[in-house]
Amino acid sequence: MLNKFYRVAVTIATAALFILTSAASFSVSAKGVFQSGPDFVAEVFAPLQAEPKVLWLTPEIRTQAAVIMDRPVRGLRIRYHQSNNKSAWILEEIGKEMPITIGVVVEDDVIQQVKILAYRESRGGEVRYPAYTAQYNGAALQEDYRLNQNIDGITGATLSVWAVNKVAALALYYHGVVNQSTATHPPQ
Repeated sequence: MLNKFYRVAVTIATAALFILTSAASFSVSAKGVFQSGPDFVAEVFAPLQAEPKVLWLTPEIRTQAAVIMDRPVRGLRIRYHQSNNKSAWILEEIGKEMPITIGVVVEDDVIQQVKILAYRESRGGEVRYPAYTAQYNGAALQEDYRLNQNIDGITGATLSVWAVNKVAALALYYHGVVNQSTATHPPQ
């Protein structure tokens, strides 16, 4: 009787250990660098070469960027690449505790692509999948500097979703600034 009880206990303990190990490896797999910045830019502008440029953050730009991001924006300049009316931005925003590196491609004042280049959080990595990022395609900036499309959230990844939404809106704003677009300067 004791021997049978011991075998059942070992079987249950082994199954529990397997489940915990599987769950732990799943949450850790959200982390990673999925594409480098230079590779992202090369992919976006292939076979053409995009010109590397700099957007200097004037007080006016910095003020509006702070409204979009819900926090002060640091730094003096933002680097980006542009060819004609297509620009690529590599920006970072904190998810819960760690920065998420996000590539955003804007053309003619609408988003063409959002891609998670590096994700460092232990949870919420679902934002990196194309099924999620495809929602941003075609999004533009409204007069209140928010996206004009509803972006579906992901359970358990709320802060990561908010981070990607903010970066997408910021990239649209920056694109409008460098192209003197009416999207960033709504009619009075």
